[in-house]
Amino acid sequence: MRETKTMQAPSTIKSYFVEEIRNAIVAGKFKPGDRLNESQLAREYGVSRIPVREALVQLHEQGLVMNHPRRGMFVNMLSEEDSQRINGLRIILESEAIKLCRMRLTSACEKRLREIVVRMESQQSGSEIDAAALDLEFHRVIWANCGNSYLERMLNSLVPVQFSHQALEYIQHEDFRWPLAHHRRLLDVVTGASSETPEEAMVAHLRLRYVNPERFSSLAGRMYPYQSIAEGEAVA
Repeated sequence: MRETKTMQAPSTIKSYFVEEIRNAIVAGKFKPGDRLNESQLAREYGVSRIPVREALVQLHEQGLVMNHPRRGMFVNMLSEEDSQRINGLRIILESEAIKLCRMRLTSACEKRLREIVVRMESQQSGSEIDAAALDLEFHRVIWANCGNSYLERMLNSLVPVQFSHQALEYIQHEDFRWPLAHHRRLLDVVTGASSETPEEAMVAHLRLRYVNPERFSSLAGRMYPYQSIAEGEAVA
């Protein structure tokens, strides 16, 4: 039986539980595939189920937790094939988002993307989860400025779970680090500074982590420029 914990005085109870459960997942207390029992967590912390439920919903939005209907919330777990199938969709959907963002690009959007890239290129410390969050922030700026809320929602339902899955894998393998200094190439495509097509850029971007990420898309079998990076690095 788990020891009941004494609550601190967080700014909000929900944010407290988000941080507590997130830290427990990162520390390996809850492993990929484990069920996060709402009632059990509420008993452990001596609170009602409502703030625990709200925290799990937020963690689900961040991709750390997956919701299986009629079964509950589970710590993120994807197979390699699951990730590759998501990649097949990312190539098509993100390429379209990049095209639309480029057509609608404002100085404010470009400035924000450049600021994120600078932060990525200068970041020297932080957890893999934090690095994944910064990486996802860059992609989300593009999606948010594509002008198609349905496309943005679809990408937000697919990609965060993949990012979190990768980050948890890197945490378990100390030799892996989440590289952030590989997004200027995408930025150049968004701003029109590159002649590379969005599809080419996305395939090259994903190939930094996956072998043949386009194999579940209509682009399978086509030749795209390949750029390798040091062993042990990966990108999302």
